[in-house]
Amino acid sequence: MSVNLNVLGWSDRLAVSASTLCALHCLGLPFLVGVFPVISGTVLGDEAFHQWLIWGVVPLSGFSLLLGCRKHKNAAVIYFGLVGVGALIASAVLGHAILGEAGERWATLAGAVLLAVAHIKNFRLCRQSDCDH
Repeated sequence: MSVNLNVLGWSDRLAVSASTLCALHCLGLPFLVGVFPVISGTVLGDEAFHQWLIWGVVPLSGFSLLLGCRKHKNAAVIYFGLVGVGALIASAVLGHAILGEAGERWATLAGAVLLAVAHIKNFRLCRQSDCDH
């Protein structure tokens, strides 16, 4: 079964964007709430926002990384992705009540970076494997 490289490219880009949004939300929200306290009453200030991002990131990442690995056969991409998704899920589920505010922030950032690296590597390997030479 041939995997459409264009679909993989868009899914990797979308997944990197979602991971970046997750990291920016984690880093920027405390600053924004300090400057604009009204944000804490919006969807962005709700703890559930992080969990909603996870619900989007996990299936999208699974789809993209699995299809890419079927094409380029590099299992390291899946391992990076799994560790990244695991860190994101742990930070969302355990939250700052268990991890502490700093722990939650670091787990989210680590997960987002690992996941973004996995998707960038996936994208590049798929492009290379589609090359004729």
